[in-house]
Parts: sequence; structure tokens; C-alpha cells
Amino acid sequence: MTDHCQCSVTVRDVCVKKGGELLLDHVSFTVRHGEVAALLGRNGAGKTTLLKALLGRIPYTGEISFHGPDGAAIAKPRIGYVPQNMSFDRSSPVTAADLLCARMGRRPVWLGHGKRRLEKAASLLAAVGAGPELLEKRLGSLSGGELQRVLLAFALAPQPDLLLLDEPVSAVDRKGAGVFYSLISAMRREHDMPVLLVSHDLAHVEDAATRAILLDRRVVCSGPAAEVMKSAALREAFGLPKGGA
Repeated sequence: MTDHCQCSVTVRDVCVKKGGELLLDHVSFTVRHGEVAALLGRNGAGKTTLLKALLGRIPYTGEISFHGPDGAAIAKPRIGYVPQNMSFDRSSPVTAADLLCARMGRRPVWLGHGKRRLEKAASLLAAVGAGPELLEKRLGSLSGGELQRVLLAFALAPQPDLLLLDEPVSAVDRKGAGVFYSLISAMRREHDMPVLLVSHDLAHVEDAATRAILLDRRVVCSGPAAEVMKSAALREAFGLPKGGA
């Protein structure tokens, strides 16, 4: 943990157009170390488009800048990404150890894993609250919660300059979702990186996030999560009763 970490990601006046349609309209915000910023919005609000811009997968105008723990600009940032869904052949023999060890170098998985890499893989799993017994499990045999922890461990190695969580508990039951979000909340100050979380689960977002950004092609409102969750704008966006949840 770095007490005076200055790492951050800043999105400034980002616009995305497709076929003449404005998908993002001058979106601006900053997420800093120790913050879990929830990106909220109805379907079609531009959340996925913004994630693609952050990942460098689509062209945009405006600026996205990253700064490290010392406040210096990062030209080639590392972004950890936990997707909503991971498509793969569930009959594949690939194990969690294969996935995590492949992240650590170019050694082909069929040549086996050295002791040091397996120990490192086990330590990555421990950091996300999972035991070493997952290493030998095939990815296709993992439960939704186990797979999300493996993907989170994968995203954290090497430590990223930004952690993106895209509906990370979509395949997990409510209890498992609560455990996962508690883990993210506990981790947020232990790593020198900002966290951006996309989720439709408003109850868990309020517990896990420190800030919230309501998006509808532009930033409608942003601020402390508790305040945004109570805002009229959020209630209108999600069709909630004006007087309560």
C-alpha cells in the first residue's frame, strides 16, 4: 500500500462517433488511487463504448491519460480487464495454472510450469481470496465465482495502471456477488491503481464503490457513490420510484 500514491486515470472531453451518431459526448472524469468508481447507466448509455476507448480498441477524440504512483505520466499503460463473459471451449484441458503461468512469460504451457511460476500463481490466487487447489482445475470446471477470481488474478499480474471490471459478477449468485465486491472493496487501497466498475447491481455498487458516474452518452452526474445513488437522475435512468428504491 502506498500512502501518498498519485496514480490516476483521467478522461477528458472524450467523444466517439459511429455512422454519424454521437455515442459519447465530451465525457470527462478522473479516478484516483484508493477509489472504486462505478460506471452506471441504462443499456445504450455508452458504458461499453467507453470501456473500448479506455482499452484502445476504438478511435476517439479527446484525451485519456494515465499517471503512476509518483504522478508521472504513463505513455503505455497496463490495463487489467475482467470481462462480463469469457467465451471458451469448456471441454478444453486448459487449467487455471496454465492461464496464470502463461501470463508470466512466453514458455508454452505444454512444456509444464516451473516451481517458481506455480508459487507465483498460487500467491496471485491467494491475493484474490482463492486457494491453490484451483490451479489444477480446468477452466471449464470452475464455478462462476471461481472463474471470476481466476480472471481477477490474471488481470492483476502484472499490476495494472487501471483495473476495469465489466459486470464482473454476471454469472455469480447474489451471495457470491457480495463476496466478490467485498474483496474489491478490501483491495482498493492495497494496490497502486484506480478501479472502474461497470455494474447494474445498484445494491452491491453502493456497498463496493466509493464514487459513481452516471452516464448517458455524457456524464449526467458524478460524485460520492451514496449521493449519486440517491439522485433523481439515477432514479429516472433506472426507472426507480422517486421516493425510494
